[in-house]
This record gives sequence, C-alpha cells and structure tokens, in this order.
Amino acid sequence: MMYVTRREHFSAAHRLFNPSWADERNDAVFGKCNNPAGHGHNYYVEVTVAGEVDPETGYVVDLKELKHVIHTHVIDKLDHKNLNVDVDFLHDVNPTAENIAIGIWDQLVDRIPQGRLYQIRLYETEKNIVDYRGES
Repeated sequence: MMYVTRREHFSAAHRLFNPSWADERNDAVFGKCNNPAGHGHNYYVEVTVAGEVDPETGYVVDLKELKHVIHTHVIDKLDHKNLNVDVDFLHDVNPTAENIAIGIWDQLVDRIPQGRLYQIRLYETEKNIVDYRGES
C-alpha cells in the first residue's frame, strides 16, 4: 500500500461558541476563540490518498487531478471566508479544527479520482494539528 499526500493552504476566520450556552460558559470553554468579532488562522490541510501504484502510470493518484478536486470542493469554499457563516458544509457546526477536518473529509471522500481517501490532516496553527481518518 502506498500513501500520497497533497498539501494545500487557506486562510479563514471563525468564532468558537455554542449558541445554546450562556456567554459566561462560552468564555470559560473557548476563551479568546469566543471573540464575537472572530479571529483568523492560516490553515494547512494535507489530503492523503492510499492505493496501489498503477503499473502503467507509476501513480497512486494523479496529483494534478487531486489538486483540482481539493481546490474545487474545499479550498475555494474555505479560503478567505468566515467559517461560521460562509461555508455550506460547516453550517450549524462549531468550526473547531476537528469539525473542519470532518467537513473536509465529507467533501472529498467520494470525489478522489484514484485510490481512496485515507486521512485529512489539518494544521490550525504550527502547534495545533488534527488528523481524521473517517468513520471506523
């Protein structure tokens, strides 16, 4: 089994909060990330595809095609957006790094041109990273 990863970048703003909670509880749980005006990150996302190497092409997945799929279904929807209000696949979801990674997975899982989606790794910051491998 071979694993091929494509890395992409997007910038976006969000606010972490639970609308059913009081302001005090949101502040206690989410701290500065609960700022009503929001805050932003320069995210990196790594999309890993697993599969066998095609003996004719030498590829697991054509990276040009994978790049197109990632941009069309993820980057173009997230880049320079407010994740709380502008992104269709994040509506009614608290846009934590964990939930963003799940949303990205859902956007890509049935659209990978060759191989199968193996993992989404999302860097919210240099030190805050989440990995998602779909539902078991």
